[in-house]
Amino acid sequence: MKRFLLPIFLLLLTELHAQQITTFILVRHAEKVADASKDPELTEAGQQRALRLATHLNKTGVDAIYSTPYKRTMNTVAPLAKAKGMEVRNYDPMKPGPIDEMLKNFPGGTIVICGHSNTIPWTANYLTGKESFKNFEDSEYGNVLIVEIVEKGKGKVVWLEY
Repeated sequence: MKRFLLPIFLLLLTELHAQQITTFILVRHAEKVADASKDPELTEAGQQRALRLATHLNKTGVDAIYSTPYKRTMNTVAPLAKAKGMEVRNYDPMKPGPIDEMLKNFPGGTIVICGHSNTIPWTANYLTGKESFKNFEDSEYGNVLIVEIVEKGKGKVVWLEY
């Protein structure tokens, strides 16, 4: 009986190791200038927050950095991209296709996504398959959700601030 159980145990162990954990670091953009434009710049405080984000993630392996195509999101991850020698890629938020493409292109990797008070919670909900996160308040900057998943719909989330 023991000879039969050992191969099954080894097969299960191999299956567990074969599963790749993909990590998404979901960042809400830093403080924006309160003007009437649809594409405001970051405030001085927002620029400082963006530098802190780059410092916090300096030693983290990052495979890709994505942002919505707005100044406030692009400039939030620009210092990180510069420190990593990477480019910031644009993505279309709140649509499953771009997120699925990221999963396909970077399995087992770490992906940073910078978005908005509604897109970051939506992305976390989509990845985990649960409606756990509500839109952030407009005054809440510095939210970071770290989502680790083996497959879409199965994952865990850690919520931090930077």
